[in-house]
Amino acid sequence: MIIGSGPAGYTAAIYAARANMHPVLIDGPQQGGQLTTTTEVENFPGYPDGVDPFTMMDDMRRQAERFGTQFVSGIVTKVDLGCAPKRVWIDDSADPIEADTVIIATGASAKYLGLESERTYRGRGVSACATCDGFFYRKKTVAVVGGGDTACEEANYLAGLCEKVYMIVRKPYLRASQIMQERVLNNPKIEVLFEHNTLQLTGEGKVQGADLVFRKGEPDEAVRHIAIDGFFLAIGHHPNTDLFKDFVARDAEGYILTEGDSPRTNVPGVFAAGDCADPHYRQAIVAAASGCKAAIEADKYLKSL
Repeated sequence: MIIGSGPAGYTAAIYAARANMHPVLIDGPQQGGQLTTTTEVENFPGYPDGVDPFTMMDDMRRQAERFGTQFVSGIVTKVDLGCAPKRVWIDDSADPIEADTVIIATGASAKYLGLESERTYRGRGVSACATCDGFFYRKKTVAVVGGGDTACEEANYLAGLCEKVYMIVRKPYLRASQIMQERVLNNPKIEVLFEHNTLQLTGEGKVQGADLVFRKGEPDEAVRHIAIDGFFLAIGHHPNTDLFKDFVARDAEGYILTEGDSPRTNVPGVFAAGDCADPHYRQAIVAAASGCKAAIEADKYLKSL
């Protein structure tokens, strides 16, 4: 059983099906995973001219299907990973699907501010991954929301590509480590806007600006408009692992803990692949590789029974 249909889940299915493990893959709420929220993928090997993310994920799905993967549409609502075989319920069904091994590939969801305009411009100037989408904003002006290490790292990365980078920081200080703060504050391309909150994004068909408020809620609050071409969220991710918390070990943020460099969890026969177990890289190619590893480990486990 593979739970999740992103690069990790599809790659696991390809390897599991070719090894004659009869994989069943449950799509989940977002077929193709978080990758489908971006506009174009240019950094995945094998697509020299770039590729639409839906096309790429459909290619992976058809490849898994070619080797015999069975696909089930639905959302997993309950699991029992403490028994043999493992049991998974879909859409609150009365009867579970049973499997000897389970690969969890449920990914992680980027945190957003919750603005209506964020949803309007998602994929048209709004992004939660500078490494993925920064290339499209070369010599342009962008904004990064956040004040931690991730935000500083993304601001510095974007500064290497863009003409100017605004950092929108809610607090009057950066929460990042000292060295990351120094890199941001000493970069002439980065302007940090302390004590600012985003009210809305504006633009005709794509992001062209943002309305900010200084010291929100204070008597002296003032609205400021900045002209930008891209709006990057760097306020964290939430791994989609709450469903498994009673069975698999997780860290403080909810990422599934695995044994060393392997995809093995603390539960025999249960493996984790992709962003649900990766708080660092969150790249499609890394997720795909981890799906391969999970399928190989699942095969070894099945042969050991």
